Amino acid sequence: MPQTTTPVETVDVLIVGAGISGIGTAHYLTTMVPQKSFAILEGRDVAGGTWSLFKYPGIRSDSDLHTFGFEFKPWTDKQSIADAGRILDYLYDAIDEDNLGDKIRYQHKVHAAQWSSQECVWTVDIERTDTGERFQMKANWLFSGAGYYNYDEGFTPRFEGRERFRGQIIHPQHWPADLDYSGKKVVVIGSGATAVTLLPAMAKTAGHITMLQRTPTYIVPLPKHDPIANIGRVILGDKRGYALARAKNIAQQRVLYEACQRFPKASRKVIRAINKKLLPEGFDVDKHFNPPYNPWDQRLCAVPDGDLFRTIRQGKASVVTDRIATFTENGIVLESGEELEADIIVTATGLNLQLFGGIALSIDGEPVSMPDTVAYRGFMLSGVPNFALAIGYTNSSWTLKVGLLCEHFCRLLAYMDARGYPAVRPIADPGIQTRPLLDFGAGYVQRSLDNLPKQGLAEPWTMSMSYYRDRKSFDSDVADPNLEFTRALPAQSGADAQLESASA
Repeated sequence: MPQTTTPVETVDVLIVGAGISGIGTAHYLTTMVPQKSFAILEGRDVAGGTWSLFKYPGIRSDSDLHTFGFEFKPWTDKQSIADAGRILDYLYDAIDEDNLGDKIRYQHKVHAAQWSSQECVWTVDIERTDTGERFQMKANWLFSGAGYYNYDEGFTPRFEGRERFRGQIIHPQHWPADLDYSGKKVVVIGSGATAVTLLPAMAKTAGHITMLQRTPTYIVPLPKHDPIANIGRVILGDKRGYALARAKNIAQQRVLYEACQRFPKASRKVIRAINKKLLPEGFDVDKHFNPPYNPWDQRLCAVPDGDLFRTIRQGKASVVTDRIATFTENGIVLESGEELEADIIVTATGLNLQLFGGIALSIDGEPVSMPDTVAYRGFMLSGVPNFALAIGYTNSSWTLKVGLLCEHFCRLLAYMDARGYPAVRPIADPGIQTRPLLDFGAGYVQRSLDNLPKQGLAEPWTMSMSYYRDRKSFDSDVADPNLEFTRALPAQSGADAQLESASA
């Protein structure tokens, strides 16, 4: 009997990741280029990305949801700083409203993708994480909405004597569902967004909790409720009230960032004064809340309604600024000689940065070396055809940029369809001067810079961190001299495709 083979499924766009970026991308495809077929591949068994992965106490946004949410879907909850449960409800509503349930393939992990210039398609290697089955799909476009960090493993430094500790050591990325910390002595190592979230949340039932930091972080209070947004929604309705709050908060975020960049000394004094006012009398503000770098050299941490400071005032939590000498059976000995007793140690020490979900890309059999590529408008890579990615802002709400680039991406697809172009790739000048993709001091970024694409010194090769600049850039014509389009030729020509640069 003749052998039969299962045909390889082919779609126009294959989205990797069913988090906030992937869900947003699917919406724009559905509404702007409805003729395009697409599927979303999600390696886990649930959508939601970060908000369904992390389970640690108190997990919440550190941006307001009027800017972190989608432009097309109003945030109607009274809380503008929201916990993971509220954010997941919002994302699941978005999935239902766009009928994306049938588009998402859960437990489908993408390992690699190979581009064929002859066929103008990506062949994508996929593993079913529930069965171990491996198979392939094909797509004209590959869109990475897989975020920027490794979902499987967080970052933990090597701690001397770790194996001696008789209590529990927990990383927030792998929080045990049955962890009981009631009445326990807890030490949280770190001072970033996760640590400042854990402290007030765990302090409610822990015996005492200590935030152990090597270096202080800038921490500012942010109202959990936005009265202008809530009043605006009542008076103007959900859609217009949301648009008003969104515009206001985008402007506020930009003003804060620009003020910190232009007037770092004054900004440092203002933040210190706010911290001092919210902390107990006699608290050593300069030791524990005075970083050695300027505001926004690293991301500011926001605490809703100043909950971290309130917890410290109540005596339920402490802050220690020192270096770890060694773990002991009962806790941690610091370089100063002080010992912190602990029943539980939480290593809130950061993420392992990983773009594109760790997918290995190749073009006509040649592996793509990410450090040799340059980001084009922050959403494509030089020399890599029909590949788009979603990287948001590090100095504002992540999703603001994702919405802009998704709209531009869909306009690019429509432009190519109208002119018969099956493929496009950005072409950088061989002598282009480059710098790191992310000018950001966070440890998880600095540890990975050598493995990331680069950015140039001038548009469109810069990784802009300005919403207003990006809105102007992404609203411009999709075609420019830096893009090389492929026009398919008739079969009788004997050629498969013809490359041409489009400037209009």
